Amino acid sequence: MAVDMRMPTTMMISFGVTIALAVLCQSASGTTYQPNWASIDSRPLPAWYDEAKLGIFIHWGVFSVPSYSSEWFWWNWKGAQATPAVVGFMQQNYRPDFTYGDFAKDFTAEFFEADQWAKMFEGSGAKYVVFVSKHHEGYTNWPSKYSFNWNSMDVGPNRDIVGELAGAVKNHTKLRFGLYHSLFEWFNPLYLQDKANNYTTQDFVFKKTLPELYEIVNKYEPEVIWSDGDWDAPDVYWNSTVFLAWLYNQSPVRDTVVTNDRWGKGIACHHGGFFTCTDRYNPGKKQNRKFENAMTIDKYSWGFRRNARLEDFLSMDELIHTFIITVSCGGNMLMNVGPTKYGIITPVYQERLAGMGQWLAVTGEGIYSSQPWTYQNDTLNPDVWYTMKTSGDFKDVYAFLLKWPSSGTLDLGAPVPGSTTVVTLLGYSGSFNFKSTGTQGMRITLPTISFLSMPCQWAWAFKLTSITN
Repeated sequence: MAVDMRMPTTMMISFGVTIALAVLCQSASGTTYQPNWASIDSRPLPAWYDEAKLGIFIHWGVFSVPSYSSEWFWWNWKGAQATPAVVGFMQQNYRPDFTYGDFAKDFTAEFFEADQWAKMFEGSGAKYVVFVSKHHEGYTNWPSKYSFNWNSMDVGPNRDIVGELAGAVKNHTKLRFGLYHSLFEWFNPLYLQDKANNYTTQDFVFKKTLPELYEIVNKYEPEVIWSDGDWDAPDVYWNSTVFLAWLYNQSPVRDTVVTNDRWGKGIACHHGGFFTCTDRYNPGKKQNRKFENAMTIDKYSWGFRRNARLEDFLSMDELIHTFIITVSCGGNMLMNVGPTKYGIITPVYQERLAGMGQWLAVTGEGIYSSQPWTYQNDTLNPDVWYTMKTSGDFKDVYAFLLKWPSSGTLDLGAPVPGSTTVVTLLGYSGSFNFKSTGTQGMRITLPTISFLSMPCQWAWAFKLTSITN
């Protein structure tokens, strides 16, 4: 019979760590979070996360060796419903007795330079990174005590990948460091036995999942815990609320850490720190709860693909449009890159990261620390999305224009200008003439701006100061 870890008691579990439940302790702020969703959900989201707006996701692991199909390569080869293309790929290119574990020795990472990565991510304008510490394949990118011979120190690069990147990010940038961790593993015998037992046993949870989570939090102190792989089993199987109560009350990052919503079947989009709901979640309207749009530059994969075509990657226009809409509706965007097995972030990813940084250097005023306005999308112009900043009694509204008009005027339906309203364009000197268009709306006259004088290439931010609504 499964142990109910929700009970208010202190227990010694099998991996030798004593967990004092949240009812017996407090966070540094003086608040005690109980191991139930009502209490967990009551915790305020640390302000830094909402202010950040952009994060970088990094999917790297043994799946980067075959670098074909996606990071789900092993499952697509050996899972319950194998993908014919992946099965055929293995039959044509590898000996019959080749196993997935045989790929690990070629996860060499010889060109991985953590400082270089960290500076590249900071240059993108992002404010945090989330690195995959372990995907569903079970391979850990740190020398875990609970993943014998299936970790980055014992096989492959023979390095503590998580430790190196954590050190570079924390010591040489202003970025916040976070870790993705998969709760389950496709082919782990302990998990498969628990599953066969209809999750009435928790051997995998207490011998693998929880020990790893406590290990990475205590060792690397990530300020984002991005959970995944939760969808088959209920949250009580994963002991999710007990872990989160410890994280918020006792952990070394208890006051600054943020978590997502993937903590058990049916929990996503209902409970947790911020909501991810589904991959590439971009609802297009304001949400009542802080959300994150976790998305990929490669349209079809989170991991690196050797056979990816140029058209498989989102253009700068597409990336920035997605970002603007996400932020306008109150979300953050977590933009994913997939490095090669050698540890190189390929030029197409580098170009997109640099482009995002260039754009934010001009428009960041309307992005960072912004809030959703009364309107997200303009009522008249579908190519305009809004953000807002408040300073005392004053509010500045930022109208992000996805397409520059050819008519010489910009018509907006949502703002109501007043006698003290000023319209400027971020990155461009001078103000713009405008007039009201009835009880609501305004028409902005656009001067002829040469290509070389345009402040940015892909989308533009008009600052509307002192509008009346």
